[in-house]
Amino acid sequence: MIKIITDSASDIVGNTREDLAVLPVTITFGEEQFQDGVNLTHRMFYEKLVECDDLPVTSQVPPFAFEEVYRQVREQGDQAIVITLSSKLSGTWQSANIAAQEYGDTVHIVDSENASLGQHALVEYALRLKEEGLALEEIVERLERDKKRIRLVALLDTLEYLKKGGRISKAAAMAGSLLSIKPVIAIQGGEVAILGKARGSRQGNNLLTEQISQTGGIDFDKPFFLGYTGFGDEMLQKYIADHEALWKGSVDALETSSVGGTSGTHVGPGAIGVAFFSADEA
Repeated sequence: MIKIITDSASDIVGNTREDLAVLPVTITFGEEQFQDGVNLTHRMFYEKLVECDDLPVTSQVPPFAFEEVYRQVREQGDQAIVITLSSKLSGTWQSANIAAQEYGDTVHIVDSENASLGQHALVEYALRLKEEGLALEEIVERLERDKKRIRLVALLDTLEYLKKGGRISKAAAMAGSLLSIKPVIAIQGGEVAILGKARGSRQGNNLLTEQISQTGGIDFDKPFFLGYTGFGDEMLQKYIADHEALWKGSVDALETSSVGGTSGTHVGPGAIGVAFFSADEA
């Protein structure tokens, strides 16, 4: 059997598949440590986040956590494909490689060059390829090639958490708050990039849609995900309704999922995002 291994930055919750393992990122609030998705649900994370003056600290999955799963895979005579959070955003990819040094061809590691919903899309793609009967080497080749087509774009509700994380200045955050600035961000080259800023939620939603269209649109034959941060998906549902032309005629229904602590720490509540494979294969 081919086992897919990933980390909880992928925001895959409620996993019951035997061929998929999701290893938890550690999230620390003050002196309290939690295992993302194990003893810290997404809702619990946001409850703690809004109550804290300081940002929580996220820690990479350690090598020993990977090594434990690798050992089980080898003992069962199976092989594994590991899909990690972008190596430019976390040391988890490095941990996966350190643990794999003695496992040879048993373990193959893929840097998703993405995060959250984008990472989830690549994991789901790997599971589909496996179910189609592709060999491990073929799956890895397709993942390395097609991950370049994954787009993750998101609209943030606030600049406060980018300020707390030191990504923007206090003055920029204050000015943005006064002007009701809503930044649109993306993962580009494995890193977070700000694509644009809009005044108000309506302009922000339009800018988000523009960014989706500029990528060539969504390949609905491959996995895609819509997500939100915080306590509810009301903002995302409104976005879906207001921009139904993006989905109409392509899918019967759209499912939404919450984004957990690894990404939520940096973007805060109230954000919405879309991850998909671009229809433009160039």
